[in-house]
Amino acid sequence: MGKRRGGRELLRTLSKKQKKHLREFGEEHPFYDKVSERPEATQICELSENSDKSSAESDSETEVEQVSVYHKLLATLKTSPESESEEEEDESESEESGQSEAEMDSEGSQEMGEAEGGEEDKNDVPEEEEATDTAEQTLGQEQDDGADTSCDPRHGVIEEFTDVKHESEFSLETNFMEEESGDCNADMRGSSSSQAFSEDPFKQHMDKELEEKEIEKMSTLPKTSSQSQWPRLGQLTFSSTLEKPKTLKADKEVDVKQLYLHKPLESTWPKVNKQFLSSVNKPSDSPFTPLQRELFCIMNTYRDLFYPERNALTNGEEIRHAYCLHALNHVLKANAQVLSNNAKRRDRKPGSDTDDYRDQGLTRPKVLMIVPFRECALRIVHIFISLLEVNDKKKIDVSNKKRFKGEFGSDPEEKPPNLKRPEDYEAVFAGNIDDHFRIGVAILQKSMRLYAPFYSSDIIIASPLGMRTVIGAEGEKKRDFDFLSSIEILVIDQADIYLMQNWEHVLHLVKHINLLPLDSHGVDFSRVRMQNLNNWSKYYRQTLLFSALQDPQINSVFNKHCFNYVGQVAIRNVPLTGSISHVVVQLPHVFRRLEAESITSVIDARYTIKGIRNLIFYELPTYSHFYSEICNMMKATDNGVDATWTCTVLYSKYDAQKLAAVVGIDRTAQMLQSKKNVHLFVTGENE
Repeated sequence: MGKRRGGRELLRTLSKKQKKHLREFGEEHPFYDKVSERPEATQICELSENSDKSSAESDSETEVEQVSVYHKLLATLKTSPESESEEEEDESESEESGQSEAEMDSEGSQEMGEAEGGEEDKNDVPEEEEATDTAEQTLGQEQDDGADTSCDPRHGVIEEFTDVKHESEFSLETNFMEEESGDCNADMRGSSSSQAFSEDPFKQHMDKELEEKEIEKMSTLPKTSSQSQWPRLGQLTFSSTLEKPKTLKADKEVDVKQLYLHKPLESTWPKVNKQFLSSVNKPSDSPFTPLQRELFCIMNTYRDLFYPERNALTNGEEIRHAYCLHALNHVLKANAQVLSNNAKRRDRKPGSDTDDYRDQGLTRPKVLMIVPFRECALRIVHIFISLLEVNDKKKIDVSNKKRFKGEFGSDPEEKPPNLKRPEDYEAVFAGNIDDHFRIGVAILQKSMRLYAPFYSSDIIIASPLGMRTVIGAEGEKKRDFDFLSSIEILVIDQADIYLMQNWEHVLHLVKHINLLPLDSHGVDFSRVRMQNLNNWSKYYRQTLLFSALQDPQINSVFNKHCFNYVGQVAIRNVPLTGSISHVVVQLPHVFRRLEAESITSVIDARYTIKGIRNLIFYELPTYSHFYSEICNMMKATDNGVDATWTCTVLYSKYDAQKLAAVVGIDRTAQMLQSKKNVHLFVTGENE
């Protein structure tokens, strides 16, 4: 018999009053002491201050102490079961016995083991290990992705899921370059010369050491800008604070070997991206589409990028593949540098300088990808897997793939039959459109770990709502955003959709990125880059912002929350004609300008005009094509009633971008500068 069994038998002999006294005072009352020939050591149970806590809480508190540091961190996010504690007094005697047994097992086991002999302790080791595994399994199921399983009530706990064994396999601190694939090595040491490696954009960007005067300059001085015209992207605006913006030139041809792609991306990218290339392309042709080539040219310089012409029907997947390539390339290079330095530190001579190995941030996550739906996260992970698999014979090991498909995939039967929607609607809202999720991804050369704890992740994929619930608000006890302290690449895709969800979540997120963490989280400070220690991480972060339109709120995030020392690039193509040219119905359009001192006063002014019988836009639509679509719904009738139709639009100077998207840039300039407040346009052909 082990020490646990002995404790249980002892507790069964106690009455309800004795157990209550045991919980309150930590020992049996002297009146009930039993006299035996052999004196026994006093059995003391150090109970928690709140004696009413349930056995589940007691077990979790003691067993979590035995697991690794990241489990402790995740345990802080776990929902407290204190709400159940008030019912403890009314439970049956058997349940109280179970509670006392758990408390005795977890906190008083050492004294009992010493009293009953070490022989029985050895027999009890498997039970302790089993209990620890159970606690870790619970953490894996409920907290392995940063308390994610609560996000989707449809998905229950998957019994087969437990991810404790993968922690050491994916740990950057305990692995070495020699234990990884030789491909990792080749990129860092063999195939490229030291001079070529020093020209790597990743190396140049991350190794740049800023001075305090440069930081002060970026914080106080305005940005200077310059313009450039590219074949595919169109009008580009380059802006920077530190120096005069260097205007890039679009490369007509791109050699993959000159992009400093980390292996195996150099060989897998052409295959993965083949679906977007022309069928007549030769193997020697560029593996990028014209749009991807110009976008990646900017991404690879680590400048911030704002592209407001993303279209789910035409170029959405092209763009997704391009930024996934860039993000994965960054992570593989960063991890390879850490693993290489691990080997160098292991083989170094005692007393050598340790500052040569500053290769990481205060926390591990490097890339944060914000997408609106689970379907988007599913596609991103599939792209990552495809980029890491050299061929069909060299499949990578993906941990928890089955669980991921179950929670992020979609059931075709859930789609309503015979329900016709516009093409753009079908493209945007395809698959699983749940908008509350977050998942951590850890990547090494030959393997990927899904549902990695945030502090053990390289990439975090989440929705704004998923991040908001874990970041929390000021005053909340359970909130955490330390894992965002060292984000090096921030991708915000389909930003226009967040305007329809809750834009406040996006603003809340960007305000909590690259802040100094409240806890060290076990970091080796001798390996942390100086810019992270100086709280300058935000000046090294690259932000990639993609949207279907230009909007003042989206522009504000790019202009006010992006501090990249390299500078920013924004695509600023102005609409020449606007969607009003697509209205085929003969219809007079009356545009009435509202005079307002502030954007808040515009809202009140929009509702002062009443009694209009026909179509009226109190505000221009966010998506300009909606204007022409709604107008074209006014079909003519047989008696010619359409001649009396009118369309009235209310606008102000704060609607300049929306107005330009409808009437064109030239008309917008005239309408905003004119002394007249009413402008009339007539569309359609006279019969």
